[in-house]
Amino acid sequence: MVSSSPAIRLGVDIGGTFTDVALEVRNRRFTAKGLTTPHAPEEGVLAILSAVIAEAGIEPGAINLIIHGTTLATNALIERKGAKTALLTTEGFRDVVEIRHENRFEQYDVNIDLPPPLVPRRLRLPIRERIDAQGGVLVPLDADSVARAIDRLAGQDIEAVAVGLLHSFTNPDHERRVGAAVTRRLPGVAVTLSSDVSPEMREYERFSTACANAYLQPLMGSYITRLERELARAGFRCPMLLMTSGGGITTTDTAIRFPVRLVESGPAGGAIFAACIARQHGLDHVVSFDMGGTTAKICFIDNARPQTARAFEVARIYRFVKGSGLPLRIPVIEMVEIGAGGGSIASVDALGRIAVGPQSAGSEPGPACYRRGGSEPTVTDADVALGRIDPTTFSGGKIALDKAAAKKAIEVRLGGKLGLSGEHAALGISEVVDENMANAARVHAIESGKDLRPRTLIAFGGAAPLHAARVAEKIGVRRILIPTNASVGSAVGLLRAPVAYEIVRGRLMQLSSFDPAAANRLLAEMRAEAEAIVRQGAPDAELTEQRSAFMRYRGQGHEIAVQLPVRDFKAADRTIITNLFEEAYRRLYSRPIPGVEIEILSWVVAVGAPAEGELASAVQCKPDSPKPKSHRPVFDPASGEFIDTPIYWRGDLAPGALVSGPAVIAEDDTSTVVSPAFDARIDKFGYIELVRRER
Repeated sequence: MVSSSPAIRLGVDIGGTFTDVALEVRNRRFTAKGLTTPHAPEEGVLAILSAVIAEAGIEPGAINLIIHGTTLATNALIERKGAKTALLTTEGFRDVVEIRHENRFEQYDVNIDLPPPLVPRRLRLPIRERIDAQGGVLVPLDADSVARAIDRLAGQDIEAVAVGLLHSFTNPDHERRVGAAVTRRLPGVAVTLSSDVSPEMREYERFSTACANAYLQPLMGSYITRLERELARAGFRCPMLLMTSGGGITTTDTAIRFPVRLVESGPAGGAIFAACIARQHGLDHVVSFDMGGTTAKICFIDNARPQTARAFEVARIYRFVKGSGLPLRIPVIEMVEIGAGGGSIASVDALGRIAVGPQSAGSEPGPACYRRGGSEPTVTDADVALGRIDPTTFSGGKIALDKAAAKKAIEVRLGGKLGLSGEHAALGISEVVDENMANAARVHAIESGKDLRPRTLIAFGGAAPLHAARVAEKIGVRRILIPTNASVGSAVGLLRAPVAYEIVRGRLMQLSSFDPAAANRLLAEMRAEAEAIVRQGAPDAELTEQRSAFMRYRGQGHEIAVQLPVRDFKAADRTIITNLFEEAYRRLYSRPIPGVEIEILSWVVAVGAPAEGELASAVQCKPDSPKPKSHRPVFDPASGEFIDTPIYWRGDLAPGALVSGPAVIAEDDTSTVVSPAFDARIDKFGYIELVRRER
């Protein structure tokens, strides 16, 4: 159990390249970065924790709470490094996860690639049973078919089993009996029931989510258990909570049971960080730009709330194309994520073009300039070669960069093939990766029905400040904020996240026959289940509740989210819910459809404790034109030459300081490139504000 407002809190975010830590000791914050250790992530975590608490001058036992975010679950799905998993499903439906929706996301591509299911066909076994859409039993569960299926799995070293039966979200009895039989016959094998992990209609998405959860359970359960053990051994006596994809934090028990909810865990912390900055500055419409060592993430934030969804895809075969990945039906902060980080590898494709990502050098071996065995040119190598990064001060001097190695890798792998100088090949890498990110933002804006241009760009992550100005130029944004501790923004965001949990239940109900008693019973059960989980992390906090329903006109293929009042319903509320649906439908599609039956497909209850405090306090700004700390040659794309550029140290700039581009504002863990199109100012919160000059 943890108190509702612990004094000393620690956030840890594991990325593909770096592990970031933010430690808050009352009114002071200490941050640190270290290379991720992929073979044993807990080793990197313990090393960086030891460093940051030593800097803060405290003992491990003084920490009240650790909040953890990680991309390990995402990487396991993308790299197919999860457990050997089987699927037990209703007879006749073993190929649902392979047939998908039978649609073609690329209509005219005759060589279309589809992501292979996590469970191969030989491990997808049928069970004789059948439940109808109302929860009635059509075919009783055949115990012999269950036993035969489990016997077939017994000698195949199965580590996890997903149970996905038709219409189990309306009646989970058969799934629970099958799950119990697996546990009795195969003790030690992780079992996931689709009715637990995703109790909603649409069997393909439900089965896919159940398979993903089972696929991750042994890996994430083992990692979380090892990390807790090592933390206790190192003297940490506090609880550890984990960030979920939906933006709340939850207990380790829940995370081990539902590891699929940890997919996008780390990036969700970044979105929370950006939302806090938006609220702090009174900004209603922002776009967050989180660029780390392996990926870049873009998220729309309106009224200080990140855009959310209840489903998304992971491991897309086609970069921006919906339908080309594995669907997961879980609550999630909606963002677009592409392989465009500092470690993204550049190459020349078959058409003689520069291509960047999605493959990454990661932390092992890392970019060529790290001198850890990497030989492929990366985005970081390009930034070093262009003079944007000082090799001697990178990562506070803990990692000395080799500029000559960066230039050599670029010249050998790209420049020689394309007939370009090393500098122009490096500029090509930078321009391609910036355009990739700008294009991702444009596509995401179109899909979300939003306009990028009037928004403020909030840039964080180790690589984002280096590229934010150029990305902003490409998408038409005129204002950028680079917060303090930008390089560890996701770790700071973890400390601002509430203890929260969301429950979704599929229960079809037509409004013409609205049953308030049944709705109240269902919502009360959901509230109790969510509250039990939240109380484990916040036993004394005053909880908030939000309710919504996913509704549609009868006959439509998809539904929309509608906010519901938090109270017991009465028969007269049918009119109120109808009006709420029509208002939401009108916002999306301009007008409702008269005379068509409205139905509720799924119900949602989210319970949460209050989030912890704000990021920083405002101070008075005093206009100042500071002198640069030094100068160094930085490549200028406009002239095609290196120009002598002023270098400022961020710690020397007080609120009110003004810096005109071109310039570089350096700090321990990142650098902000102020392009000639922008002027920079340190605002009242100590953030770098870049404003585009009027033409």
